[in-house]
Amino acid sequence: MASGDQSKKRKQRYLPQNRPGKKKGAYPLKPGVQGFFISCDGGREHQASQEAINVIDSFFEELMHGTGLKVNSSGLLENPVNKKVTFHYSDDEDGDEEDNEGNNGEEEEKKGDGDKTKVSEKEIGSEGSCEVKQVEETKTEKDQEDEVKGQNSVGEPPRKKTCIEEANASTNVNGNEEKSIDKLIDAELKELGDKSKRRFMKLDPGCNGIAFIQMKRRDGDPSPKDIVQHGLTSAAATKKHMSRFILRLVPIEVSCYPSEEEISRAIKPLVEQYFPVETDNPRKFAVLYGSRANTGVDRMKVINTVAKSIPAPHKVDLSNPEMSIVVEIVKTVCLIGVVEKYKELAKYNLRQLTSTK
Repeated sequence: MASGDQSKKRKQRYLPQNRPGKKKGAYPLKPGVQGFFISCDGGREHQASQEAINVIDSFFEELMHGTGLKVNSSGLLENPVNKKVTFHYSDDEDGDEEDNEGNNGEEEEKKGDGDKTKVSEKEIGSEGSCEVKQVEETKTEKDQEDEVKGQNSVGEPPRKKTCIEEANASTNVNGNEEKSIDKLIDAELKELGDKSKRRFMKLDPGCNGIAFIQMKRRDGDPSPKDIVQHGLTSAAATKKHMSRFILRLVPIEVSCYPSEEEISRAIKPLVEQYFPVETDNPRKFAVLYGSRANTGVDRMKVINTVAKSIPAPHKVDLSNPEMSIVVEIVKTVCLIGVVEKYKELAKYNLRQLTSTK
């Protein structure tokens, strides 16, 4: 027994404990990405990220292909949810019944006429001689034999050919359709399996209660701001429950390191897009700051650098801003996004927007 215990202890001593193992899970959040910042309940980050991918994908499909309900600029639905449905088949059935009744009456009249003609033929035949009857019978028999021969010689072969040709054509068409469908399914599976071709992918921010979905934009794709704006306005109008774990859904268009120089450099394209210098309609804006797992960054310095980068025609208005610049610092990454109607859309809280209370 002692020898067995010693062997177990020796085996435990020589386990490869210092060997680095492969890390499984999402890629870490780094500067230079754009996507969606999501807040959720603590411990529900994985469920919230999976749910966010489905919700964002549905918003993207509605915006690109025009599916779903359309919302006006005032936030009202163009088409009402409850529609009056009218069934038209009842009138058709009545018309069909009337047609059937009319056809039945015509058939009965035809039958009556046929019976009358038969009676008259019988009367004529009884008056005629037997020779006439025999000649007519022989003629009818010859005619029937000629018709049967003609059908066997001429009519049957082309029928067989047409059936075979139709069967071959149908099999070829079905084969081509199956091949094309199989190829499309294989291509879609390859795209789903290859992480580099995914449009939406989750990243690990390394904090509790936070998830991040990266968006890899392609040519013609809308921005994260447009996707979230469309989805939240439709959710506010319909009050349709969409999520269980997601709280806030904020679009992020720029990410960098949380320093004054990096922030002022990264925010330039957003300023040119949303706050141009030459404009007839200057906008009111506000800067919204949030920090998580970072105590080394001064809050007011970040807010001042963002506010100073906005040109002169536009003004700061904290009470009623038209545009809001969201700045979220997560560890060593600064996330920046521009949103509209921040207060009207319940601070982009999806759960609060769809609640009926």
